[in-house]
Amino acid sequence: MPPRDTRRPDRVAEGIRMEVATFLNEGVKDPRVYGKLITVTAVEVTRDLGHAVVFVSIMGTDAEQASTLEGLSSVASHLRARVGRALRLRIAPEIAFKFDESVARAARIETLLASIRPSDPPDDGSAPDA
Repeated sequence: MPPRDTRRPDRVAEGIRMEVATFLNEGVKDPRVYGKLITVTAVEVTRDLGHAVVFVSIMGTDAEQASTLEGLSSVASHLRARVGRALRLRIAPEIAFKFDESVARAARIETLLASIRPSDPPDDGSAPDA
């Protein structure tokens, strides 16, 4: 029996990430998703390739994000078939979408840091007043 390929889930996850990003870039017909700025940040696949969690960052209000996630969930079965064909998988994984808060959290931290950062000292070579 040949050695088991332990990198296959990682390769399938990257293929799913690329295929989902392409699908979203081409324009989804669901009005809850169409025209939204959505970024696929990561994909996690189970070892048996039966399930995939697609992490997405969605720009907008909380209500827009929730609506977009509902729209993505509704197109997941269509996307599953597309991923199966594109990656030539015998059985395509079930796809679930999950909101990735890391991008929004990073933007919030940047905003907070910018608001407390002291202004730049004068560039005339003199020391600032104490």
